Amino acid sequence: MKKTTLLFGLAFLAMLGLIMVAADHIDAPSSKGTTADIADFYGFEPTEGSDNTVFVVDLQSSVLPELAYGTFDEEVLTEINIDTDGDLIEDLVIQAIPRNGRMYFFGPVTPAKTGLDSEVLVDAPLGSVAISGETAVKETTASGATLFAGPRQDPFFFDFFQFNAVIGGMAAEGFKTADEAENTFAGANTMSIVIELPNSLLGTTTASNALGLSVYKTWVTTNKKQ
Repeated sequence: MKKTTLLFGLAFLAMLGLIMVAADHIDAPSSKGTTADIADFYGFEPTEGSDNTVFVVDLQSSVLPELAYGTFDEEVLTEINIDTDGDLIEDLVIQAIPRNGRMYFFGPVTPAKTGLDSEVLVDAPLGSVAISGETAVKETTASGATLFAGPRQDPFFFDFFQFNAVIGGMAAEGFKTADEAENTFAGANTMSIVIELPNSLLGTTTASNALGLSVYKTWVTTNKKQ
């Protein structure tokens, strides 16, 4: 059994909920500007009442348009962690790691290790997809999972300069209205990993969100080979 051990999660973003959004653009110096840097993590139903769940992991925020078609770091493993029994320890993981222009996916399966250390679960392949460039490419596996990896426009809207002016006491008028605010991330991109898969592969939901919807407890980590 061939396995690769990856030590110490360089970036971490915890999330709870099935319909949810969180952002953490620009992480610690050790991961900043690389695909170990988690920008956003989304989880949602593709349509109301669907039996599928979509996970989107956006990495390496603020990739400028001329650098949009960059590459994923082959030393970085991205791992979506799912808690199925409510103890906030991952019971299932979905992994993605790039090799030679393709993104390879593994799981969902019980991890060999929990916490900060991970092993690439090569015995549980989910499928692979060519990393997209100017033309988006997606693949659907025999198990019904649809996969994508490549650059996408940064979905995060944030008036960064006005925010700094407000917290620095330099903007007496406060925050701008939605019509006046400027999106600092307009035209920038992220390197995105997208997985849509049947809920039957994820087990039962274990919590309820603020809307009263049944949800999975899930978070994403990136680990770099040491």
